[in-house]
Order: sequence, then structure tokens, then C-alpha cells
Amino acid sequence: MESGPRPLAKLAITGGGRCNLTNSFEGVDSLEAVYPRGFNFMKRALKEFSAADTVRWFENAGLPLVEQDDHRIFPASQNAMDVVNTLLAALQGVRMECNAKVSDPLGEDADFYVVCTGGGKGMEILRNLPVETEAAVPSLFSFNLSDGPDGGRSAVCSMMGLSVEARLSIPATRLSAEGPLLITDWGFSGPAAIGLSSYAARFLASKQYRSALLVNWTAQDEESIRTALKSCRVESPRRLVSSVNPFSLPGRLWQYLCDKSGMRSTQTWAELGNKGLNRLAATVGSDEYYINGKTRFRDEFVTCGGVSLASLDMRTLESRNRPGLYFAGEVLDVDALTGGFNLQAAWTTAYIVSKSIINSL
Repeated sequence: MESGPRPLAKLAITGGGRCNLTNSFEGVDSLEAVYPRGFNFMKRALKEFSAADTVRWFENAGLPLVEQDDHRIFPASQNAMDVVNTLLAALQGVRMECNAKVSDPLGEDADFYVVCTGGGKGMEILRNLPVETEAAVPSLFSFNLSDGPDGGRSAVCSMMGLSVEARLSIPATRLSAEGPLLITDWGFSGPAAIGLSSYAARFLASKQYRSALLVNWTAQDEESIRTALKSCRVESPRRLVSSVNPFSLPGRLWQYLCDKSGMRSTQTWAELGNKGLNRLAATVGSDEYYINGKTRFRDEFVTCGGVSLASLDMRTLESRNRPGLYFAGEVLDVDALTGGFNLQAAWTTAYIVSKSIINSL
């Protein structure tokens, strides 16, 4: 039963239309780093159906796959519709109904198995089911920036298109993310921003997506930043501060940071006293911005929240309160960063539910 006009419509647009269907997990030292919610469950679940099992399943179904340098796995054709068509071909003999919205899948005397998988608006069905839920809020989005709670668009947006390796954090919390940061005409995007949006999904929702934000433009610790600036003062005393960039930042960005720190256009490193150096170090390592809303990441949308894992049998994903009722995919309170991890959770949980039902017949 599919509430939309066609099956797998969301899958067809994932990965920019290429469908990043899993990840090799190479280089992932901790599942908590990629699954902010549900990582303990995924540790066990991936032993039942791993990324290697996903690759094997699709290739056995006739779909060649390719792994990129960043360990994301796509169809070799780079066409998401080939993934969709592979799955539809595997549904031969299965009755499917589209434009069929379900409000109460159990009824009073249901004697069949029910598997709920929908995310987003599809989670409305959970209101009528005997399961505990966590509030569903958006995850994986970029940040709109302003100069303050009542300010206009941030001046940093004038450098749209620049990308740097940076660390983002939310003051007075332990929430942070590191990676490429893209400056856009509305604020920040890229893996660092998208990652932080996932880690901080519930926090930001509770703040109506209004919050202070700190940017470490170098992803280095404070002492390393200060040491690099002091070295410039010793080695290039007669050169302009704005002309010597010890962090290999884009020229426009370095000039912006110098201006923001109060550097004069004619100021040399020899003229930069300790107070000025401290201001520059603070701007480079703890640059302050203000999140004033969110923007969806491309056409993709991941929901944080859903069916609480505590209300399910963790071995089968069957409701503890209603035998025959199972949950898999995005409807679960399991979500991940971008990179194929969310779809892998869908394949893994679908396998666990299918195996459980088959074993119970």
C-alpha cells in the first residue's frame, strides 16, 4: 500500500538522482559518528544484513555497482531509476496499490502481518498504533544565517560558492560536526552543516531553528591557531596581515576574517599586538553566526524520530504490544548522516522483519 501516485518515488531522487544506496563503512571507527540515533541497535542489526550483503543482493539481481573514493556506493550507471526498476522487478507476483492511504492497518480482527515503513507524513499512521513514538522532526538540512535574531542576511553569504574544511558547533552544548563547509547565498551547507543538523536535530527543533553557531574555519585547536599566527608575526613582520594566510584559506575568506577582526588594510604583522592577535585567533577559531531557519538539503528529506526502538522486540522489530505488527525503514527512530547510511538502515531493517515473518510462518 503506497499513499503516493507511484512506488519508490523518493528513492528515485536520492543522491541527486544517482541513488547512493549504501556505504562500504570503510574508515567508520564508530557507528555513533554516522547514526546519531539508533547506533546501538545498528551495531547488532548490521551483523544480520550488512553493507556487503546489500551489494551482493543488488548485484545478484543484475545491477552492477561502483564504490567511489569516499566509500559511497552507487549503481554503475549513476541512475537511481535502475535501483528502482531492480526492486520493482523483484516484486513480480506481489500486489501493490498506489494512492492508497492507510489510516488504521490493524482493524479489530486483523489476522495478517502488517509492516509499516513510511517516513515523513506517513508517520501519521502511528497515532492509531499501539507503539511508543519519538517526536518526528527534520534532519539533514542546511542553515539560513542572519546577523542576529533580528538581523538581515549574514555578510558571509557574499562569499557564496567558497568551500573550506571547518568545524561547526553550537555554544554551551557538545554538538559539533567537522568536514567541508559550503558558503551559500542563504548561509551554510555542505557535509559539516548537514552533519551538525543531524546531530542537533532535536535541539534545533526545540529552538524553532534559531540558535547561535560557532565556526572554526581551520578545524584546528585554539593553541595551533595561535601558534600559526605568532609564527607569521615572527617570520613576516613587514608584510600586511591580509597578505599572509597561514591556514591556506581562500583569499576572499581570509580578507573577510581580517576585516571582521578589526585589522586595518595597511596593518603589518609587526604592528599586530597581542590583543589584535587574540581577536584574529578568536575569529578564525570561534567565529560567531546565528542560525535563523533551515533549508532542505536538495530534494532529500530524512526524519529524526518515529517508532521508539524500546517498544519493539529488537531481534524481530515486532511490536511488543501487538503480535504481527512490524516496523522497518524510516518509520523507526533510527537515522544517519548522508553517505548511504540511511538506505542501508532501510535494507537492514527490512531484511530483519522479512526473516522474522518467514520464520514465524
